[in-house]
Amino acid sequence: MFAYFIRRILASIPVMLVVALFVFLLLRLSPGDPAAIIAGDMASPAQLANIRAALGLDQPLHIQFFVWLGELVRGNFGTSLISQTPVLTMIGQRLEPTVSLAVVAILFTVVISVPLGVIAAWRHGRFLDNLVMSASVVGFSVPVFVIGYLLIQLFALELGWLPVQGFRSLSEGIAPFASRIVLPALTLSSIYIALITRMTRASMLEVLDEDYIRTARAKGLAERAVLFRHALRNAAVPILTVIGTGFALMISGVVVTESVFNIPGLGRLIVDAVLARDYPVIQALILLTAGLYVIINLLIDLSYAITDPRIRY
Repeated sequence: MFAYFIRRILASIPVMLVVALFVFLLLRLSPGDPAAIIAGDMASPAQLANIRAALGLDQPLHIQFFVWLGELVRGNFGTSLISQTPVLTMIGQRLEPTVSLAVVAILFTVVISVPLGVIAAWRHGRFLDNLVMSASVVGFSVPVFVIGYLLIQLFALELGWLPVQGFRSLSEGIAPFASRIVLPALTLSSIYIALITRMTRASMLEVLDEDYIRTARAKGLAERAVLFRHALRNAAVPILTVIGTGFALMISGVVVTESVFNIPGLGRLIVDAVLARDYPVIQALILLTAGLYVIINLLIDLSYAITDPRIRY
């Protein structure tokens, strides 16, 4: 397995290089001039030329790319064109809200969706199965921002149990952190709860028809042990794939949720950077997301061997 791990890490290097080249060309060849944005509407041609020279935008594209790539290798993601703040500093300031939101959301997703999927498969074709599947259809169909506003209306405005918006760091205390993360996490996890519930149900239905499940029941094992110890473990590979991919999508797709609940995370940062055409910030965030996908896919592959001993690398 260690050799497989090393091979996957080495194979991810050309993937990241292709992503870096794509991001660089996409932003450089798109309409707009960052020098004009920095200088303002009243800037003279000479001032624009000086800003382009300072940013290296007057160099050929291939020179710009290799200079930028060299800085990345040294851990320098550049400085924001707008705020003149190092990009890594800006990301570090916004990282905790987004990661906290994604982690709590994936915990809600797993805790709710996996048992629901197991129960739905166990009661296949009956009322409980139909109820769970109908609820999952609703979860797929209703937009995330609508769910967010409904949760705010119910739990924040009418019942007054939770704050409407904002974020508190975990260092400020568990209660302030939890009170402000529950509603956004439930909002973000809604579509993934529906997805993983359906995936768990489908995987469990395939496994429950196997001979070893009938044998386990014939030996007198409790139904809970049959479902969760034998069936769920053998159905876990596709479920783990969806859970891991869902976690990556949560981190990269929190823009709407952070906007609804006024959370100062990476989603808000990338929206501001795109509107301002802040190249270094956009590039760093896209590369961060791509690297996250590579790491999570690697962890998912390694988890297969843990959950299913029949898989060997």
